[in-house]
Amino acid sequence: MDIIYEPWPWWVAGPLIALTMFLLLYSGRRFGVSSNFQTLCTMCGANKINDYFKIDWKNNTWNLVFIAGTILGGFISNQYLMPDDTVHLAEGTVAALEGLGFEAPGSTFVPEEVFSLDFANSWQTILMLIGGGFLVGFGTRYANGCTSGHAISGLSNLQLPSLIAVIGFFIGGLTVVWGLYPLIFK
Repeated sequence: MDIIYEPWPWWVAGPLIALTMFLLLYSGRRFGVSSNFQTLCTMCGANKINDYFKIDWKNNTWNLVFIAGTILGGFISNQYLMPDDTVHLAEGTVAALEGLGFEAPGSTFVPEEVFSLDFANSWQTILMLIGGGFLVGFGTRYANGCTSGHAISGLSNLQLPSLIAVIGFFIGGLTVVWGLYPLIFK
């Protein structure tokens, strides 16, 4: 008998996220993935080079446990809880993706056209990936946080800078998906 796993409904996951945020805010902690990079860099000695990394990294090790749990949870979910790799997409989405050159969209969770090693076979692509990584790191530092930190912590804390950052993230994401992807994959 096949067991079919369904995602948690919003009315379970949403309150759990809210409870987690309340507990973090109550205990004076901040949530965000980019905080882990700051902690890791500080642990490796970056605090001797730049004042930004002069933090008490031992106070932030709980966040490293969160990242380890995220990676472990993703692995367990992928290896043991996924009944198959197919993604149920609307017919219009399938047609649009096929128009962009995707073969059999929805047949796998991760499209080979974007996530295969063949995608990074030229120096131009490698340069674009390095440049994109630099821009993401710069943007995270300039915005004083990452998407998860601003969208979950900042918005739950009613911070106007987080609202502005999240709006910027959405504008950037929509621009890439609707503007750049059609240029890249045609």
